[in-house]
Amino acid sequence: MGFLNKLQPLGLLALRLVLGLIMAAHGWQKIHGGPSHFVQTVSHLGMPGWTAYLSIAAEFLGGIFLMFGFATRIAAAFVLIDMLVAILTVHLHKGLTGQGAMELPLSLATIAFALLFFGAGEMSIDWLVGTRGK
Repeated sequence: MGFLNKLQPLGLLALRLVLGLIMAAHGWQKIHGGPSHFVQTVSHLGMPGWTAYLSIAAEFLGGIFLMFGFATRIAAAFVLIDMLVAILTVHLHKGLTGQGAMELPLSLATIAFALLFFGAGEMSIDWLVGTRGK
């Protein structure tokens, strides 16, 4: 088990990279497709349109920050909130599995939740600048 313990930073890197890549890709889709379309979608869900821009920022910028391990706990908190809102407003009534269900956002929220506690790990900008993911 000592060998696996030494590889924990690699595990945190994998979690950050996968979560960050998926979130940044989803944010980029919203940017590339025209933020106004996403504003309309959010408005149809009964939320203020300006919250669409918060979601885009959480996904795109938060994803990039997570990939590099920069301000990891803050980025993870924004991603977690974004995914919880998505689950509650869009995915919950579709169940756990199936088209548009909550399995993906729930998985992403869970990874973000774990990163809140574990931080970025040693393979990160946070570690290099001395914040240690605090």
